[in-house]
Amino acid sequence: RRTVTDKATKTVEVVYLITSASHTDAPPQRLAAWVQNHWGIQNRLHWVRDVTFDEDRSQVRTGQAPRVMATCRNLAISILRINGWHNIAAGLRHHARHPDHALTLVLTS
Repeated sequence: RRTVTDKATKTVEVVYLITSASHTDAPPQRLAAWVQNHWGIQNRLHWVRDVTFDEDRSQVRTGQAPRVMATCRNLAISILRINGWHNIAAGLRHHARHPDHALTLVLTS
């Protein structure tokens, strides 16, 4: 249960979780940590894909193409992060201006 208080409203959010773990293996605190870690990973990757690459508006929808494009985006994000770029959009802009740097990253990562 999470309570969010905005200036004018108060919202209570209840999260239900289904797991095969027993109550001794997964007490509420551990479940909460698992969920929080999962969404941290999801948000770290998918937010960049949605915002920086505008993935939600992609026209690629048939066959294996959506998976291939998602893999290419994930690869680009990973290569930039491995090489110290925390701001992926800035890294993309930098490498768009310096394609030789981008090629070096791809060939050496």
